Amino acid sequence: MFKVGLTGGIGSGKTTVAGMFAELGVAIIDADVTAHALVAKGQPALLSIQHTFGDSILQTDGTLDRAKLGNIIFADGRQKKRLEAILHPLIYANLQQQIDALKVSYCIVVIPLLFETNMRHFVDRVVVVDCPVECQIGRVMARDQHRPEKIQAIIASQVSRVERCAKADDLIDNSILPQKSLAEQVKTLHNLYFRLSMRHCR
Repeated sequence: MFKVGLTGGIGSGKTTVAGMFAELGVAIIDADVTAHALVAKGQPALLSIQHTFGDSILQTDGTLDRAKLGNIIFADGRQKKRLEAILHPLIYANLQQQIDALKVSYCIVVIPLLFETNMRHFVDRVVVVDCPVECQIGRVMARDQHRPEKIQAIIASQVSRVERCAKADDLIDNSILPQKSLAEQVKTLHNLYFRLSMRHCR
């Protein structure tokens, strides 16, 4: 199967773009959705996180306190690496299981940290959703009510916009543009990926 990795910085519009591909009938697999499922109450990954970071990262109902864990890992790079060592192998193994279960010519795999995890080889082609940093900050502030400095810290923890775009096979411009323009870019790439998937299957 031909696998297209869809990535981009926080607030770039990955979810919107993935939704447009889905409307065209493309199978979408999302690393964030997978990660959420892996750390659900009672899952082995949550038990490993609890063992590593202590009971304080759990809420009273036994579920993960995402905000508290997020504060821990963004304040300490070493703690971030400890969490990644637990989650990333499980996430990619689960993504592959989902891909193997599909019966389609190509799929979109949404992986926000594709380059940060050095997993470019996991997919056949990479499309980056790009927009200026100011757009990212504005969108995340509107969506999550985070303070600008927290959003900037998250952006700083990811690969730079320049590096991300340089590593892309394809770019989707999600600046302040009409939705029609965004949809046209997605449709063009969908047609390209379908053609490439046909060659890939030969």
